[in-house]
Amino acid sequence: MTSRINVLLSDQSIPAHWGKSNISFAGDSVTIHLADSPDAARAVQAAARKLTNQGIRDVALAGEGWTEALQWRFASGFGEALEPGTIEWNGAGDQLEAQRDAALWLKSLTHASPEALSPEVLADEVAERLTALAPEKITSRRIVGEALLAAGWVGIHGVGRGSDRPPVMLELDYNPTGDTNAPVSVALVGKGITFDSGGYSIKPSTGMVTMKCDMGGAATVAAALKLAIRRGLDKRVKLYLCCAENLVSGHAYKLGDILHYKNGTSVEIVNTDAEGRLVLADGLIAANEAGAERIIDAATLTGAAMVALGSDYNALFCGDDAVAAEALTAAAKADEGLWRLPLAPIHADKCPSVFADTANSVAQKGGGGGGASNAAGFLSRFAGTPPKGWIHLDLAGSYVGGNGQNHEGATALGLLTVTELLMQA
Repeated sequence: MTSRINVLLSDQSIPAHWGKSNISFAGDSVTIHLADSPDAARAVQAAARKLTNQGIRDVALAGEGWTEALQWRFASGFGEALEPGTIEWNGAGDQLEAQRDAALWLKSLTHASPEALSPEVLADEVAERLTALAPEKITSRRIVGEALLAAGWVGIHGVGRGSDRPPVMLELDYNPTGDTNAPVSVALVGKGITFDSGGYSIKPSTGMVTMKCDMGGAATVAAALKLAIRRGLDKRVKLYLCCAENLVSGHAYKLGDILHYKNGTSVEIVNTDAEGRLVLADGLIAANEAGAERIIDAATLTGAAMVALGSDYNALFCGDDAVAAEALTAAAKADEGLWRLPLAPIHADKCPSVFADTANSVAQKGGGGGGASNAAGFLSRFAGTPPKGWIHLDLAGSYVGGNGQNHEGATALGLLTVTELLMQA
């Protein structure tokens, strides 16, 4: 179909002759019936998937009942990974279009092939796209390859040294104040593993085929900053993207290696597939060096978070109850699933090593029991104590196979939560 379809909402039950569906058709209009749906938002998103599966790619959200939240739910379910389709909004069009633009950019980055999106390409794309929004307010710099080691960023260098394409740390400074001494209100840290083979702890093919998505954390925080800037963000924010390919070669890091971080922490490598926390550690140290008042990191970090929460929620880790409550409130306002999992001081010691201060994991399948909390505990060694707190988001739901709510690939779950936290900073 190529003609625009009007999509209406109804609080009436669907006529019996339409069967169990909640969608009825009349001419060039479709009606989504919500009377028998216990969760209107999920029903609208599921209806958008059904319409997509019937070949509809051009819609207008018409009539009454279209709240901003329901329109966004429809947009979240509509379209395919490479064919997003077009939507005519029913009110709040500028804001919704900005959100969709950010989400589609996030998805395009995540869906890019590993060959097309090297660490340097990812860093350059983010820097160029964000700088174009506010060139007088943004500066950036890249630290590439061996320069990382000279600067002390041993995690990014160690993970990325096995690839012929060098690892990169991108530091981007958005400073709308014009004051070079203005405090950094928030530091965003994103895991940017553009392809994750697992290294010498190599993944099976079934686990590796989607690993172009392992830069989803970097895409999420970059897109959130983009959206916040468009919304008029007036606080200084620094963005750190920790970009590398985790590959196997004669130069790759190995099990038993010891990394010595700038903050004095030594780390024994017991699993080269637990690489995300190694690069994030550098980003967290950099954020602390910048004196950030709040630090938010985002990463497709552990399968354990996905096992715990599935694809409807991201995992929240935070050592401060008040700060955790702020994050959960932001997620609720954004209508995004976020669930707090345990992070206590004991978790910093859950990856013990005889040869270093800590190991990067536990030498068990999946990192052993409590793997997501153990990974967060590892990161807590590098997070410092920013006065407004540290928030770690394990993006369990950010990349899923096609289901009744989302197309295959990136979901952009977490984008609006991070944006909301930036606007509230």
